[in-house]
Amino acid sequence: MIDITVTGGTKRQRELVKSIAEYSVAKLMPRKRNLDVNISLEKIDDALGYAYEEFAGSYAVDIEKRQSMRRLLETVAHEMVHVKQYCRKEITGDDTWNGKYINPKTTDYWDLPWEIEAHGRECGLFVRWAAQAGYATAKWALDPA
Repeated sequence: MIDITVTGGTKRQRELVKSIAEYSVAKLMPRKRNLDVNISLEKIDDALGYAYEEFAGSYAVDIEKRQSMRRLLETVAHEMVHVKQYCRKEITGDDTWNGKYINPKTTDYWDLPWEIEAHGRECGLFVRWAAQAGYATAKWALDPA
């Protein structure tokens, strides 16, 4: 069973976050049948979001809730790419990408392979979700982040 729980933030934020998270799972992991994702909308001062594996099959996503609606939803899509990477064992908590250690202290953030994929997919996931969910004409969906 796919179980996505969203806590914190406003009711509207929780509704939209859950919707784009479910859409992201369907697009990124269409054959996935068992997944538990706990998304927390909270104040984060040092990043827009984080994703990490809590234990096998269970993932946590922390999102900075003070972002514009579009940026918040793109951040959720970005972090859901990381959830996919953890699920498929493409990335591990010890900075290993597809079996190869990548030193994040000597590799620029923008050159980390897991970030290249996440940044590359976040906008496309958001735009396709907005069109499918009927939000393509919403002001926040039209304005670039």
